[in-house]
Amino acid sequence: MLSKIKQLFSAMDNSQSNISEHDLKTAVAALLIEVMRADNELQDDEQQALNNTLKKYFSLSDEEVLELVEGASKNLDEAIDYFQFSKQINAQCSAEQRIDIIELLWRLAYADGELDKHEELVIRRVASLLYVTHEDFIAAKLAATKLS
Repeated sequence: MLSKIKQLFSAMDNSQSNISEHDLKTAVAALLIEVMRADNELQDDEQQALNNTLKKYFSLSDEEVLELVEGASKNLDEAIDYFQFSKQINAQCSAEQRIDIIELLWRLAYADGELDKHEELVIRRVASLLYVTHEDFIAAKLAATKLS
């Protein structure tokens, strides 16, 4: 599974599209940050999971991760909904890749050992915007809990 997610982001890096790589990374980072913020408790476990996820799957340095998180947080603060982020992901990612992103969201939600109902609500909304079926939504959740 981890190698599939790595392939997802490698494929995104190589894809030719009007949407820049930075925009896609920002979109994914923003959605991850939104899950992290959903329970109104910024936990060290979640922050570390966010940083590790971005570093690993986008092949970023620590400095690049901090820059991405800062930019994504700013974009998230200015956003009125998740559409601008989901639009970028839908434009560049296959259905399988979008399911993998939902799994990343689930992993982040479980990083602190507990799933808050607000975190689940955010993931459910994002899954809907990414056209992820309920069956795939649940499969991604189960896959994330097995690895947590």
